[in-house]
Amino acid sequence: MQKVISIKATPNEAFIAIHVKQLIAEELNLPLQKISDYNILRRSIDARSRQVFYVLQIQVFLDEPKILPSLIDFVEQNVAQKKSVIVVGAGPAGLFAALRLIELGLKPIMLERGKNVRERRRDLAKINRDGEVNPESNYCFGEGGAGTYSDGKLYTRSSKRGDIHRILHRLVKHGATPEILIDTHPHIGTNHLPNIIQNIREKIIACGGEVHFDKKVTKFLITENKLKGVECADNSKFEADALILATGHSARDIFELLHRQNILIEAKPFALGVRIEHPQHIIDAQQYHCKVRDENLPPASYSLVEQVNGTGVFSFCMCPGGIIAAAATAPNELVVNGWSPSKRNNPFANSGMVVQVDALQIANSGLQIDAESPLAFLHFQKSVEQKCFELGGGKLVAPAQRMIDFVQNKKSSSLPKCSYQPGISSIDLKNALPKFIAESLQGAFKQWAKRMKNYYTNEAALVATESRTSSPVRIPRDKETLQHPQIAGLFPCGEGAGYAGGIVSAALDGENCADAVFKFL
Repeated sequence: MQKVISIKATPNEAFIAIHVKQLIAEELNLPLQKISDYNILRRSIDARSRQVFYVLQIQVFLDEPKILPSLIDFVEQNVAQKKSVIVVGAGPAGLFAALRLIELGLKPIMLERGKNVRERRRDLAKINRDGEVNPESNYCFGEGGAGTYSDGKLYTRSSKRGDIHRILHRLVKHGATPEILIDTHPHIGTNHLPNIIQNIREKIIACGGEVHFDKKVTKFLITENKLKGVECADNSKFEADALILATGHSARDIFELLHRQNILIEAKPFALGVRIEHPQHIIDAQQYHCKVRDENLPPASYSLVEQVNGTGVFSFCMCPGGIIAAAATAPNELVVNGWSPSKRNNPFANSGMVVQVDALQIANSGLQIDAESPLAFLHFQKSVEQKCFELGGGKLVAPAQRMIDFVQNKKSSSLPKCSYQPGISSIDLKNALPKFIAESLQGAFKQWAKRMKNYYTNEAALVATESRTSSPVRIPRDKETLQHPQIAGLFPCGEGAGYAGGIVSAALDGENCADAVFKFL
């Protein structure tokens, strides 16, 4: 006999089988010996009171052996001789689109502008050590996309897009920890993602698909408004009747290429601000109501939202036990992001703190930007990044300021220790950020100071600029066919097209586009 129940367990109880069995027996009012075994189906944390609990949804086996849950199978087949589909971009959207194409009996030909996941590491080391950016191989470009070296958070609210469980099962099949199947906020970790990405690539090739690196698309081949293929920077050409365009939110040259070829794109509002970094123990004490975090609890995270004079300000991509990374994709730009290893065991917690940007704000910003252009938000984004680079003094040194100093309009005489490897420089961030961004952040911090006194501290550093929260451009597509309204066979996909926001939602969109391609062909 089996039953599904929910129980609460203290951090000391939640990971010890005999304690969990005792709690199950008490919940069911049964003798302990009746509990044969159990599977944890879902695990979350309840930190609303001083005693923090794990909430466990459990499948209980009574007087019968345990049955381990099975993974959703990937349907393998050889597609080497099947009809080809070009997939541009090897991030989550592109990779999961390729896997789904194989299941549907189509051959993916993947084109990635950057290097494979192992070779990318040398370029990332150069960014952190020398402040030099390779515009084709960095934290955003290369196999696995931005997700590979940007934490691996898998939480999403995109359940209407498709089967989230299938995406998670795919990741486990390719090397992710099974823990992601039960945690409410699953996380892989930047240190484990490269192996998983490599395993997915090897599976695609083993099934007859193709994966090509150093293939930067420079032209879409179109005849009578029908997609026929692409041309790359090395003059190589690839032909197909369908193309999934999954190039990520930072592929500015693709947006500019579409615009030059008179292929419709649209300006898309996004958000911009800073990364804020605290010592992790401050966040732990605030969230867990303790002086020292229990070793059985993960480093604490947070989520904050505020309205300041009608403008939204919110936390983004919070990384407990993480570091701030240099995420620029071109020389002379300053972009920061955050990531955590699987154990989240670094001494700092960082999060994006960003402000919504709309067309009216750009028009009133004083910058020489055509607010009516489909590239308006892209140009705004780039101008702020370039200004921050100049103020940092080069070599990707980032402008920074202590939190309370920023709110009180004081330049910081010194800065706290910071995980950002290229280094930080004390700058009055009002000089680095557009006026409405700085004022909105100041207003939000004042509000949060009333609710989270330990959070509002000069031990926290603000580091500019967090600007790649989402794509500043949307590539339109039909809601039913997922094709571009002008170009038959062109399927805009994922974060770069403006239809996803994170690893799982991008992967789901990739699968959906693969299904749409199958119907089209």
